[in-house]
Amino acid sequence: MLHVVVSSTQNEILFRFQNEDEEEDDHNDYTQQDNHYTGNAANDDEGASSDATEGHDDEDEIYEGEYQGVPAYSNGKPSHGQVALGQPVSDSLKGRKELENERQADEEELAQQYELIMQECGHGRFQWQLFFVLGLALMSDGVEVFVVGFVLPSAETDMCVPNSGAGWLGSIVYLGMMFGAFFWGGLSDKVGRKQCLLIAMSFNGFFAFLSSFVQGYSMFLLCRMVSGFGIGGAVPIVFSYFAEVLAREKRGEHLSWLCMFWMIGGIYASAMAWAIIPHYGWSFSMGSAYQFHSWRVFVVVCALPCVSAVVALTFMPESPRFYLEMGKHDEAWMVLKQIHDTNMRARGEPERVFTVSTHCQYALIPPVAAVYYGLSVWFPDVIKHLQADEYASRVKIHNNERIEDFTFNFTLENQIHKNGVFLNDRFISMKFKSVTFIDSSFHNCYFEDVSSVGSFFNNCTFVDSYFYNTDIDDSKLLNTRVINSSFYHNKTGCQMTFDDDYSAYWVYFVNFLGTLAVLPGNIVSALLMDKIGRLSMLGGSMVLSGISCFFLWFGTSESMMIFMLCLYNGLSISAWNSLDVVTAELYPTDRRGTGFGFCNAMCKLAAVLGNLIFGSLVGITKAIPILLASSVLVGGGLVGLRLPDTRANVLM
Repeated sequence: MLHVVVSSTQNEILFRFQNEDEEEDDHNDYTQQDNHYTGNAANDDEGASSDATEGHDDEDEIYEGEYQGVPAYSNGKPSHGQVALGQPVSDSLKGRKELENERQADEEELAQQYELIMQECGHGRFQWQLFFVLGLALMSDGVEVFVVGFVLPSAETDMCVPNSGAGWLGSIVYLGMMFGAFFWGGLSDKVGRKQCLLIAMSFNGFFAFLSSFVQGYSMFLLCRMVSGFGIGGAVPIVFSYFAEVLAREKRGEHLSWLCMFWMIGGIYASAMAWAIIPHYGWSFSMGSAYQFHSWRVFVVVCALPCVSAVVALTFMPESPRFYLEMGKHDEAWMVLKQIHDTNMRARGEPERVFTVSTHCQYALIPPVAAVYYGLSVWFPDVIKHLQADEYASRVKIHNNERIEDFTFNFTLENQIHKNGVFLNDRFISMKFKSVTFIDSSFHNCYFEDVSSVGSFFNNCTFVDSYFYNTDIDDSKLLNTRVINSSFYHNKTGCQMTFDDDYSAYWVYFVNFLGTLAVLPGNIVSALLMDKIGRLSMLGGSMVLSGISCFFLWFGTSESMMIFMLCLYNGLSISAWNSLDVVTAELYPTDRRGTGFGFCNAMCKLAAVLGNLIFGSLVGITKAIPILLASSVLVGGGLVGLRLPDTRANVLM
């Protein structure tokens, strides 16, 4: 049987799980607490009144809740400045330090008692149900991060974004996530974990879905920013929520297992990008004004985990620890009853003997994760730069060629034509791919159904030539003269195609490998988190990932960089998991969401700075990013190894 006794003046809640066989033995017991008595023998009338409210069911357990205030002192009134014998000292007569000590003592007692409650409820079906529901929300956060990188090239090409506007998509999404983390994290400390997470995920799902249909780049940026603002609340709320229903001895392990859903989100996004985006044929259009290409289908598919999380979350209760902090003892009791009943029924066990009560304290963990996002942004850019260098090294250069009365109906790729002369030639149903014509002339030439990707005519001359259904326009004609030539039915918009282009598949496959490399690190951190400690795991992971980062200096090939990317991801994930666990255990309940949100916001700010700083150094020098990342990681790891561990902490 579950008994609840609440003292409203002391903001204290007492829970008891008792076997029915023990009730008769305890019938005449009484306890004195804060000058009032609780117990069956203390007040027969009160017990009768309680029996009237008792819910009975032959098949269900019997639960009783008694709410008792402190009785008023009516035998006499002490004179001014005196304290009646046997009465508690008034708060006005106590010093500030004494009141603060009493408050901290109450908070520590409440935290210890709540820990005992969760130990008695055990880790069972309820925690696993919540694990998968919150995992979907965390998976959505991972998907959001990867969506940015995967749709960036296609979205900017499809919407004809100039080079000056390129890259804003990545930065604007991280800015939205930064503000969202701080806003939703703080709000969850006021209105509840479940409610805030539901609203935040709904924001993310709606605007992510809407972004797949808007046509203008500005509106697309706005939708993705609001979508990022919504998903920014996932990490701070998810870990705060789950930590508050876990017992101390298994908290580190199960929070680490929860981190795996972020990796699953990355794998899901990589797989969907590989399966959907390169299929340019998966598109439709309504005239020339509305285009729905394959990357938009990918955006819709990536919103599915968020929608699933919202639906599943509606069936889960609020955090009982949050209810206690807000003084909602009845609601907290009902949720704890649900946790206990769900786990006990799943095990087929009877009711357990149990007793407990709650409160809180403040601590701050510095955001030491600034370099992670920056390096994560730098890795793909370096790989693309190496690919571009390798591609450029295979360019074919043609000098002083003269081609007359010839039909080009095939693809010209990765070529440079200098001082060429083309007379009476026909370019029909063909493509220029990374082809540059320099100081060349075209006389009486015919162009039909021609597309050009990364191709330009620099300082060339067209005389008596005809263009029909091509994408050759002023942006492709650089310092070029057009004499007595005609352009009809030119293609509008930017041309997207993945035909004969394996690089798109390769980029998604590389990201898939990098995400999959996180799996071993996740497993190791989950198994060892409660054994070697959070700070040891954090410091060791940062030092090792810093060392692996330093060896990037010797990476001169694409395969070497991919290997180092996988190694870095596998070593650094343990630090991320440790950081999540430490943050959940250090912050008090009434500030846990705010603190988590602040730390997560700093990480997203680091991502924005990483886009700007690390991205600007690609192709210029790799010494600064490598030395900066290595020194911060190793230095932060050594500091982390000297900090006190938190695995013995209760949730204050």
